[in-house]
Amino acid sequence: MIQQHPIHLFSCPILSRCLRVLAICGLLTACLVMPAQTASAPANQPPSPALPNAPAPQDSDSVTLRATPVHILKDQAVIWTSPVRIRPHDLIWLVPLAGAEAAAIATDRNAMTSVVSHDAGFNQANTNASNIAIGGYIALPVALFGYGQLKQDAHAREAGILGGEALIDGVVVEQGMKLIFWRERPSTDGDRGRFFQGNAGVDTSFPSSHSVLAWAAAASLAGEYRSPWIRASLYAAATGISLTRVLGQQHFPGDVLAGSAAGWLVGHYVFRAHHRHHAKGSTLN
Repeated sequence: MIQQHPIHLFSCPILSRCLRVLAICGLLTACLVMPAQTASAPANQPPSPALPNAPAPQDSDSVTLRATPVHILKDQAVIWTSPVRIRPHDLIWLVPLAGAEAAAIATDRNAMTSVVSHDAGFNQANTNASNIAIGGYIALPVALFGYGQLKQDAHAREAGILGGEALIDGVVVEQGMKLIFWRERPSTDGDRGRFFQGNAGVDTSFPSSHSVLAWAAAASLAGEYRSPWIRASLYAAATGISLTRVLGQQHFPGDVLAGSAAGWLVGHYVFRAHHRHHAKGSTLN
């Protein structure tokens, strides 16, 4: 008589790995979308700033290439001093985000050793995909600015300038954070991901540069273009870039979560502080 054994989903290593990756992806996506939802305001009011006390746009403060360097200096002053202006209502999204980040860091090593594939070809394919996709985010503001200049579309021109400003602000923020936290890359020291390690080099793991830049550009452009399809496409692409950095064994989940959140905050701040034109007036809408 043949004895039958029950079949469990997690008895298959490949299926188990896929399910765990999907679970991590779902948690990451939910955490990234959460700040955007909690920061929104009623339809008859402008959205609340993502960073405390983001200044309201001033009529004399025009959005031009010439004004951009001054804007970036002002942005950095507000961004780096924003923690001292945190108010109780900011805890609505800060506490869950901090909890998610702590959980991600606590499980980073297990995720990279037991969940994410170590197949060299798979890792390289994801790394290549993230590099190509981030190139698109860098090119998009340039293309929008060029379109605005060619067609005399003030909104497209503004979107291009602010998208570029968000990217530059993102670079400064992520480089500053890297020099503060000095985290080892996943390929170093058995995926331990230790912080404050001088031997980690200048290009450290925390936060993910690709994630910061992708989400900074996405948040800025999503503010300019309110079409649900455009916004969904921008955030989906940014999420894809973040995930492929993990699947490529380039970053821990905690790195891309922190980078994505920081990038979103920076991009949303840039739009909130400097925009002049509304999406309804754009021929690209």
